[in-house]
Amino acid sequence: MSKMIVLVLTAFAVSSAMAANERTLPVSEYRDKMAGGWMGQIVGVTYGAPTEFKRNGSLFEENELPVWKADMVNSCFGQDDIYVEMTFLKTLDTHGIDVSARRAGIDFANSRYRLWCANNNGRNNIRSGIAAPSSSHPKNHKTTDDIDYQIEADFSGLLSPGLPQRVIKLGEQFGRIMNYGDGMYAGQFIGGMYAEAFFENDRVKTVEAGLKCIPRSSKYAQMVRDVLSLYRADP
Repeated sequence: MSKMIVLVLTAFAVSSAMAANERTLPVSEYRDKMAGGWMGQIVGVTYGAPTEFKRNGSLFEENELPVWKADMVNSCFGQDDIYVEMTFLKTLDTHGIDVSARRAGIDFANSRYRLWCANNNGRNNIRSGIAAPSSSHPKNHKTTDDIDYQIEADFSGLLSPGLPQRVIKLGEQFGRIMNYGDGMYAGQFIGGMYAEAFFENDRVKTVEAGLKCIPRSSKYAQMVRDVLSLYRADP
């Protein structure tokens, strides 16, 4: 294996004549950051799980938050944030990086784990004969804006160091199984931040890179810009 991964970033430019930007990342560094990304996701999911659905419109006080214990990571195997991504990775490993949404949807439909909201509706649509990406269209189910692809899009950025266009495409391949519009853009935004974080340590710049992966006019992008504005006003 080469000691360096050469990453060619397709510029977000109208002119195809504009030269692509090239950045390099040692394989060892990629592996380290990739593993850290997975562990960060696992820790976040397992630490947050005990508080999920416990509040609506209010925050927990600091003394009400769970006490972190290292063995809590083992509960990740029962979290849909994690196990759905394992299906996506298996699909990519079996059918290749350019697998179609339709093929990815078939693998998703054959899964047996519990699902909720957009994931469940999308899977049920495929099982009833509505193939991906039509399985996510608003005319076929009413929860297309739910957070499902947002919570399981981490894989797209971890597989795409410095490659935002690949993140966007993976969203079309997998996010369109269950989500549509802002529901899918949310995942592409998350994936875009992961992809940029391999090279960028500045949090604001990382968020801005994620924004470039989704339509500026989308409600999700407007929300992120509002959060950035509030942060800049009072860090």
